[in-house]
Amino acid sequence: MSVSDAALGRLRDALQDAGGRYEVGEEIGRGGMGAVHRARDLELGRDVALKTLDDAAPEGAEERLRREAEILARLEHPGIVPVHDVGTLADGRLFYAMKLVNGERLDAFAARSDADERLRAFERVCETVAFAHARGVLHRDLKPANVMVGEFGEVLVMDWGVAKVLADPAPEARGSPSADGHATAHGTVLGTRGYMAPEQERGETDLDARADVHALGRILAELFADGRAPASRRRAIDAVAARASAPSREERYPDAAALGADVARLRAGLAVSAAKESVLQRAARLLSRHRTAAILVATYLVVRALLILLAGR
Repeated sequence: MSVSDAALGRLRDALQDAGGRYEVGEEIGRGGMGAVHRARDLELGRDVALKTLDDAAPEGAEERLRREAEILARLEHPGIVPVHDVGTLADGRLFYAMKLVNGERLDAFAARSDADERLRAFERVCETVAFAHARGVLHRDLKPANVMVGEFGEVLVMDWGVAKVLADPAPEARGSPSADGHATAHGTVLGTRGYMAPEQERGETDLDARADVHALGRILAELFADGRAPASRRRAIDAVAARASAPSREERYPDAAALGADVARLRAGLAVSAAKESVLQRAARLLSRHRTAAILVATYLVVRALLILLAGR
């Protein structure tokens, strides 16, 4: 029996001893604290995702898992997975049950989608994060792997395990082990390198919405790293991503709502606040936005010129 099979067996036994409400299935995700399993809620007859701690979870993991469940419970939004249940296994481990999301990661979705579909999905991510910011919650680990696109196009921001509640007066432990095994003098470093804002990597504790904005900027740049976007639109995308992920937080969008508003303007073919346009760039954008009308006008002018030419003969 493999280690994973043994762990699954222990989880099934613990769930059975705890009341037998859930019939656990295969592992569908794993993080630093534990794993997520597909499970069957036998009382309500539905499939759910069950998140539990590993047997050897690090110190403080139970409190983080409980806080994650509480944060998800307070953030009722279509872009955030709802929590259905929370409890304790027979062996003392905490668990919570949440909606099971059937879909694919944002990066997988982007690989098969056109520019407008990618921008629409990204705009929905911004809307969800903006909602959390309005409720005083920072995600702190935004990346394509933590965004799911459902089978009906729904976009969900996942894994709030290292989220920070700004209104929470309890300070984080200083000098405790970080997500990548290191500690800092200022505070706990939590997140994923490559997406974390510079101030987050330095372990600063006075983070605000602009830390998440930085991660969103890196995500936007990654979604269009393949260059599959019209030139006039690509310039705007690059400008928006660059402003969002600027090294200095004073140069970034103030929050996810402002970033999302610029993305909405971009999708509508309007000028974005992140970039100044030359006359030629504005003309190219307008032509791209009104392509059908421009083709009709050009066709009319050509036909009219031909008719005048033929009439003069």
